[in-house]
Amino acid sequence: MPDSALIFAKELDGNGGAIEHTDLEKISQSNHPLWFHFDANHPDSESTVHHTFPDIDEYSVRAIFDQDARPRMLELENGVLIILRGINHNEGGQAEDMVAVRLWITETRIISLRYRKSKAVMEVADSFNQKHGPKTIGDTFAAISSRLFNYIENGIDKLDEKIGLLESRILDKPDRQLRHDISEIRKSAILLRRYIAPQKEAINQLRYAEVVWLTGKNLRRLQEAQDILMRGIEELDAIRERSQVVKDELVNALSDQLNRNLYVLSVITAVFLPLGFLTGLFGINIGGMPGVDNNIAFSYFVASLVTVVIIQVILFKFFKWF
Repeated sequence: MPDSALIFAKELDGNGGAIEHTDLEKISQSNHPLWFHFDANHPDSESTVHHTFPDIDEYSVRAIFDQDARPRMLELENGVLIILRGINHNEGGQAEDMVAVRLWITETRIISLRYRKSKAVMEVADSFNQKHGPKTIGDTFAAISSRLFNYIENGIDKLDEKIGLLESRILDKPDRQLRHDISEIRKSAILLRRYIAPQKEAINQLRYAEVVWLTGKNLRRLQEAQDILMRGIEELDAIRERSQVVKDELVNALSDQLNRNLYVLSVITAVFLPLGFLTGLFGINIGGMPGVDNNIAFSYFVASLVTVVIIQVILFKFFKWF
């Protein structure tokens, strides 16, 4: 485990770059835009945040360290608490097991915490190394939220593709194993919607909050992000409904398949029923059976059985039984 809870501390230069710092005491006194990113798994993380940023109230500290934090936005006197969720890109993780991004934002600094890595956050952090990162606090938050929501949109698109492939597979070759795939897609849609819906409300509240670090450009990006979330919610609702329809289609296809099999078995049974009766009757080993002393009686009997089958087929065709 690292010696420090601090993952990085960046001082924005206003031109798309940032200066890296390791001395929290020194950088925390700076008046330049700052971004602090902490590892919440570190045992000293909470005490470090308390000591370095005493202006953050106790309620907000508990909220950003809550492991099961749900998306929300809370405007307080000293800053804004924002919790968002993004697609899980960590190795071995499920996309719908969304990663929480915990933020405390003021006019001059962003404090973010993580229990699990967020691809969106790390991409924004890496953009400073390429000298094309955000220039202000508002730009930084807008960049993080835009990446989070774009990945959510991509994740929903993948779910939509999966349900489309399942529809094709059911039409081509229905299989009982597809029930599991349908259930997984429906489960993923439900879990994604669980976090996206409150996230949309959080962004909507932030758009109308009186925060000085959000410029008109930032608000337009948030409007676009909110539209992405709205479309995502509508898509997830549609995916849930489609998955139910697909499941019903699968049940119907499997039922039709079973009925066809039972029908074939019924026809075979009907064909062999009189044949079984005749063979059983002529198999009685008692005196008086016709043809016992005739060498070609068996041939006659077989011919009569074939005749019976032909008559049955003609009758079945006439009554349209197959």
